[in-house]
Amino acid sequence: MLTLTSPTETWLHRVPTGPKFAALCLATIVLFRIDQLTILTGALAFVALFYICFGRLFFVHGARMLMPLLPFGVVITLWHLWIGDLHGGIMIVLRLVCAVAVANLVTMTTRLSDMVALIERITPSIAWLGLKPKAVALSIALAIRFIPVLGLKIEQINLAWKARSARRSNWRILIPILLAVLDDAEHVAEALRARGGIE
Repeated sequence: MLTLTSPTETWLHRVPTGPKFAALCLATIVLFRIDQLTILTGALAFVALFYICFGRLFFVHGARMLMPLLPFGVVITLWHLWIGDLHGGIMIVLRLVCAVAVANLVTMTTRLSDMVALIERITPSIAWLGLKPKAVALSIALAIRFIPVLGLKIEQINLAWKARSARRSNWRILIPILLAVLDDAEHVAEALRARGGIE
């Protein structure tokens, strides 16, 4: 649970963390400035090509991490179809999927320890507030790591509900989700304590 780094070794794993995150920031800015459907589609195809080039296992893992976006994409598309702006809805969905795919590409090829080190280097000014840069860096890195994990947990719990009941899950799965999150948090806390905690 402490890492979502892809087990498939790629040349991106050997790229320093700083340049990868700088490229991620730049790519996100560029994506949200593009207003042409063909260019956005091409950008998504280009990102997909990256995943495909790294092998089947890497591609499948990356595609699975994008699955939590499916309900959001459906809702956005249906809403814009309702208001008569399907083109705008498709643009938003393409931007969202492409941006998350690029972010996942970075996190899948970056070790958690490297992410913590990078964030710790760029947040030295918070020490005067009484906060430990290393603790803040670890918290941010864990949050980044656990966003897709939480999405997968929600999907699994929702599928389990559908397998046992014909009714829609709605709010009924909130308690199982909360318990799953608390359980994961406890496991992470135990793993951190076993490794000496945070200095």
